[in-house]
Amino acid sequence: MSERFALIHNPRSRRNGREDGSFGQRASQVLGPLFFHSASRPGLVEIVAELARREVGVVAIDGGDGTVSDVMSAIHRAYPADALPALAVLPSGNTNLIAADVGFGLRGMAALARLSLLASEGGLRRCLRRRDALAVRWSDPARPAVLGMFHGAAAFTRGVRIAHRPVILNRFSHELAVGIAIASSLGRLVFRATRRKWLAGDPVTLAVGEEAPRTADCFLFLATSLGGLPGGMWPFAAREGTGLSYLNVGAFPEHLLSATWSVLRGRPTAWMDRSPSYLRGRADHLALRLTGDFVLDGEILDSGPDGQTYLSAGPAFDFIRNA
Repeated sequence: MSERFALIHNPRSRRNGREDGSFGQRASQVLGPLFFHSASRPGLVEIVAELARREVGVVAIDGGDGTVSDVMSAIHRAYPADALPALAVLPSGNTNLIAADVGFGLRGMAALARLSLLASEGGLRRCLRRRDALAVRWSDPARPAVLGMFHGAAAFTRGVRIAHRPVILNRFSHELAVGIAIASSLGRLVFRATRRKWLAGDPVTLAVGEEAPRTADCFLFLATSLGGLPGGMWPFAAREGTGLSYLNVGAFPEHLLSATWSVLRGRPTAWMDRSPSYLRGRADHLALRLTGDFVLDGEILDSGPDGQTYLSAGPAFDFIRNA
């Protein structure tokens, strides 16, 4: 039985912006009214609301992590909780961490052709990988939740600001740009003035699960619902289990360069788990109070007037894999 799928194309995503428009023309011919292109958050909300009205069960997203986050957030608001569509992520953006873990594996004409073939055979859901979203909520109940899959704060926010500078972003992919930003940040630790400023961190109040909140200066905070990162990097604890993986690195962490080298190779050492500087684990929900902004899937967001946000695992999405 033939299936149908919709495709949301972000023309401003890094790789899409370099193309001549022929993909959009071809996708429009193949999909007709189920092909959409929009780069704006309000536009995506309207598109997803229309897909929910049509009860479209499969949505392909042609963009980067920010686009995937915006579409998942819109789906969370528009679709019934028990009828979320399956997603096919085509890696075309500045950041593609989600696609590296649960992406379709193809983009452009090749992805369109393969998705069309699977749809004609009724096989779009033949190979699925299920992942929780990472939901961020604010203390203001009127502010809608935002869904993503990779959260970072403190030094990570500073690093992403560096990576977003045009001199870096216009020359390198975001993954490489973030690597350059990290290298630049670590290089600044050589100098006394910048070293003390960066290592001193930011005051963060963190509550893990039902534990009591604890306030301390934080050099780096990360949380994710992904099962893997590009290049084998993995700064978190064991990959097995449910919920969110998190890492909280305290101010002036011991053996920082050694720890950085270990996690970049995906081989965190046992001493990190014994060190009070590196708190890692899994939790279904986290409460986080920050003095500044945070990053969700490459986008910098404010933490609200009181700095209080709440991170939780879910809802779960099925991601279509090309197999």
